[in-house]
Parts: sequence; structure tokens; C-alpha cells
Amino acid sequence: MKSFLKNIIMLWLLLFSFQAAADGINATRHEGRVLSNGKLAISSRFKTELPEQLKEALLKGVPLDFALTYQLERPTLTSYRVKLNQWVSNNEHTVNYRLSFHPLTNKYRVSVGTFSSEYNNLDIALRAVGAIVNWRVLHEGALSNTDTQDIRAQVRLNLSTSKLPKPFQLNALTASHWDLDSGWINLNINP
Repeated sequence: MKSFLKNIIMLWLLLFSFQAAADGINATRHEGRVLSNGKLAISSRFKTELPEQLKEALLKGVPLDFALTYQLERPTLTSYRVKLNQWVSNNEHTVNYRLSFHPLTNKYRVSVGTFSSEYNNLDIALRAVGAIVNWRVLHEGALSNTDTQDIRAQVRLNLSTSKLPKPFQLNALTASHWDLDSGWINLNINP
């Protein structure tokens, strides 16, 4: 009987973990490359699953804003300089994505700054959110003469709930499944 009960509990936990992982943001690509000028080039891609309430809000005209952020942990001295620079400068360490739906064209739009692309379905549009190739970060020479094994950098993609309309911000505070965040993911650093 104990074995049967143990198996039921394990099955329930397994099913619960699959459900918890169903909605969220998962990295499918997370790479960094040290360039000859000492900068770091970041390439990333994420798989994002929206909860039903956010899909419905999107279809009703509520845009969803996402932020792709990087941080440098090592080398230590360089990372302190980068963090200090990030405090005093504008968000050079963040790329903002806006996902919206346009009912007249029945298309999804992903915007990054003034650049935007349209997509026929939500799954394809979500693939564009957080996708970036050769995002050059750090100042020239920041990683010159640094062994790639000594570099630790991370990326993170999350839903910017503070940019939602006020009624949706309240929902985001109470609904934990609206907390879409990949968490910090270590970059695979290539020379």
C-alpha cells in the first residue's frame, strides 16, 4: 500500500511539474562570442508560452512588453565597471520587445524600437520575442586578453508587467502564472 501511495504521489508531482512548465519562457539558444575588439556578441532565442488570460488580453488589444537583459559576472573587475556604468547610463544592457495584435490585418506584430515585423500566428511571433543575433555589448577592449573560461555572462527574458495597463498590473500581482521570466541563463561563451 505504501508503494502504491508513493507512486501516486510521484505521478501527481510529475504531472504538476509538466503543467507548471507549460506556460513560461525557456531558452533554446544562449551563446556569447568574444570579438577581436574585446566586445561580447550575444545571440539568443527563447520559447515562450503565454497563459490563456494573456492570450485573450493580447487579442483584445493589450500589447505585451518583454525585456531581454544581460549581465556580466566575471571577470570581476570588468563586471563591476559594467554594473557601475549601467547605474549611471540608460539601458544599454536591455533590448525591449513589444508584442501586439492588430485585428484589422489579423496579424501579430513584434517591435524592437522603430523596427517591427508582422506574423500570421502567435507561435511564430513569440519566437521573435527575445531572438537576437550578435548583440554587441560592453565597451571596446572590455574582454581583451581574457580567456573564455574566465568569462561568465547571463541573459534573461521576462514580461515587463509594469508596462501593462493598470488593471492588468493588478492581475499580474495576484496571478503567479503571469510572472513570465526565464530567469538568468548562463551564456555558452565561444572565443
